[in-house]
Amino acid sequence: MPKIRNLTIYHIDNDAQLLSGGDIKVLCISGQYVPFLSCMSILERFPTVTVDDGAIRFVCNGADVMRPGIMYNDAFECNSIVCVTESRKKYLAVGISKMDSESLTVATRGAALKNLHYISDKYWESCKLIP
Repeated sequence: MPKIRNLTIYHIDNDAQLLSGGDIKVLCISGQYVPFLSCMSILERFPTVTVDDGAIRFVCNGADVMRPGIMYNDAFECNSIVCVTESRKKYLAVGISKMDSESLTVATRGAALKNLHYISDKYWESCKLIP
């Protein structure tokens, strides 16, 4: 995390806050810090999984990322923050991995990522109301 002079904390609900300062936005969801989906400079620092077009609708509605929907993935450990992109490299969601990337490549089914923040979720919509 870079040094930020003016950090503002917005309370979204009992378990979530948005930390904003300069060009950086980070969500704190139940004590887990997650990059906000509009903050490209931070999202690019995390590993990604790319989902097929059939999985986009489900991921953008909050579903966990399932192994059959993943086309490509970077290397990551279990319980790591991982970004979800579609084939045109647009960020769709941020989640926490349920398995490492090596296990993911040999798996054929099951949940790969727990979806924590996705486009159009309550955090995304709340941010629109923040000046």
